[in-house]
Amino acid sequence: MRLCLFALAATLALPCVAQDYPKLKSGQWELVTRMNAATAAGAPPPTRSTMCTDDALQKEMMSMGAGTTKEMCSKNETKRDGNQIIGTAECKLGESKISSRSVMTLIGDTGYRTEITATYDPPVNGTRESRITLEGKYVGPCRDGLVPGDFIGPNGQKFNLKGIAAGKGQMPPPSAQPKSPAKAPQ
Repeated sequence: MRLCLFALAATLALPCVAQDYPKLKSGQWELVTRMNAATAAGAPPPTRSTMCTDDALQKEMMSMGAGTTKEMCSKNETKRDGNQIIGTAECKLGESKISSRSVMTLIGDTGYRTEITATYDPPVNGTRESRITLEGKYVGPCRDGLVPGDFIGPNGQKFNLKGIAAGKGQMPPPSAQPKSPAKAPQ
């Protein structure tokens, strides 16, 4: 469930920046995600992922995010203020209304920090509020055999994101065994 809420919040944050999204440097990125959800289980530890990106993947992800919000959201507004992009959205997930606010702070084209706060009414699987922080850091050209679109998740699963919006991507099956853990950013 935590992964679903993270994926939803991240997807809702993407279109908030799509209109005025600066191009991030192509290559390998190390990603850290922190989620603080108001649930009885408490906040999970940060997760670390690795992704190899290029211009084509960035455009595809922006397009996919914009399409998702058109289907799910009645409100999606964004504004840019210097190196920050601020967005608000109101969306539906089943019977729940999600109200979110995101602030993406850019560090040139080699880093970013996005903070997303969301409320769920009624709660989704016991989660009434969540706060997600996404940090991305460019670490150089793609290495370790990665090609643009490759993503190594927190549990070591590797898949390619290219073509996912068109249904051509290679998402791993839920039962896939992790390969090797993603390297943590320094």
